[in-house]
Amino acid sequence: MSGFVSLVGAGPGDPELITVKGRRALERADVVVHDHLANEALLQHAPRALHIYAGKKKADHALKQEEICALLIEHARAGRRVVRLKGGDPYLFGRGGEEAEALSQAGIPFDVIPGVTAPLGIAAYCGVPLTHREHTSVVTFLTGHDPDLIDWSKTAGAETLVIYMGLTTIGEISRRLIEAGRAAGTPAIAVRWATRPEQQTVRATLGELPAAVAEAHLKPPATIIVGDVAALGGELNWYERLPLFGKRIVVTRAEDQAAESIDALRALGADAIELPSISIQPPESWMALDTAIERLDQYDWLIFTSVNGVRFFTERLDRSPRDLRRLRARIAVIGDRTRAAVEALHLKADVMPGEFVAESLLESLAPHEMAGQRVLIPRAAVARDILPESLRKRGAVVDVVEAYRTAIPADATERTAAVFSRHVDWITFTSSSTVKNLLAIAGRDKIERAKLASIGPVTSQTMRMHGLRVDVEAHPHTMADLIAAIQHLS
Repeated sequence: MSGFVSLVGAGPGDPELITVKGRRALERADVVVHDHLANEALLQHAPRALHIYAGKKKADHALKQEEICALLIEHARAGRRVVRLKGGDPYLFGRGGEEAEALSQAGIPFDVIPGVTAPLGIAAYCGVPLTHREHTSVVTFLTGHDPDLIDWSKTAGAETLVIYMGLTTIGEISRRLIEAGRAAGTPAIAVRWATRPEQQTVRATLGELPAAVAEAHLKPPATIIVGDVAALGGELNWYERLPLFGKRIVVTRAEDQAAESIDALRALGADAIELPSISIQPPESWMALDTAIERLDQYDWLIFTSVNGVRFFTERLDRSPRDLRRLRARIAVIGDRTRAAVEALHLKADVMPGEFVAESLLESLAPHEMAGQRVLIPRAAVARDILPESLRKRGAVVDVVEAYRTAIPADATERTAAVFSRHVDWITFTSSSTVKNLLAIAGRDKIERAKLASIGPVTSQTMRMHGLRVDVEAHPHTMADLIAAIQHLS
């Protein structure tokens, strides 16, 4: 039984610029064959698929084109759904036509899902519209890897000239265009990794562009645009003006909780790097939590100190013969997100402190009589004891039960090495566990090379106890406020 192949355009670099149809193809894929220009972040949409790198850079091809075509056919004939993930658009200098021909000749069913090509990404993210009523209505696309293949007498007069793969030959291209009649003073731009936080832009005239590229040490992959519209970038370039543009910021939260933070940082132009230093796991034994759930109607207070506490308590309750109708307790929470998790259960928090720490919760509970009250706190296996101990001193009967535990992720060492192989501007810490675990994984020297951001006083105290400085602390103690504090200092 034959499978199916989708030739999918990954877009110019920003992983959010893939089409909805392309993302759906990835989600269904059994095999993804991806190239050098396709952002690897897109592979997270195909978690169950086999990922095969088939990147091709100048003089460095993981696989030859014939081998790639054969690979697609092989997996399709084995009955698999295959995605060929290609940077930009498959049919615009992406050799998608050759792959489609090979599939057709082999009798393999396929489709082609277009993508945003690099010049359109440059137009949007560098402020260089390829067409403009006052400047140009004609755009010419060409490849520059071999200047001898181009008739420059025909292309030199193009109002807007887009040159793929021409960075290494820009000197020859500039000379031939000028010899063919193009003015040396024509505005030009060369852009590396367009639409990504590492986007690098060189602006000059056509005659000066080769020297400017060399001075900036610009390397492939890059695209060149020549024409009057290139001069508009100084006015329309919104992306490189974003407050965190180009800043490499490490997010150490657990993998299943980092997405919102990553998205918020990327929206501000940051190169947000997901580096979970903790993973949230079930407790070693469910006995304590199950026993508490059996006696749920006996508690006067139910206190949640984190979203994870709510999550694991609820999941375990769902597996029991009981439900929330057994709950008669008042509810106290720490933090907006914890409150939101409780409200998602159609419950209301009776108490939530203004500061998201245990000390503040204790102050909020001060007006309430605690003598003889039974209190349930489902929380992490390792946590501070100030909350339960203080309530016990007030006469409460407190059951602290392990609802979950934190651990160092299995792949943490490998991922950490990759992250710190390049410069890091900021590291964010969202709990004491993230501090301790990243120190164990990466070591102090690597961490101290970056600026360090703490979500709150407890995390900051842990950082200082371990000899780390705190460059910024969030007020209030939320991830949104932590990002705002980083933005203020950047």
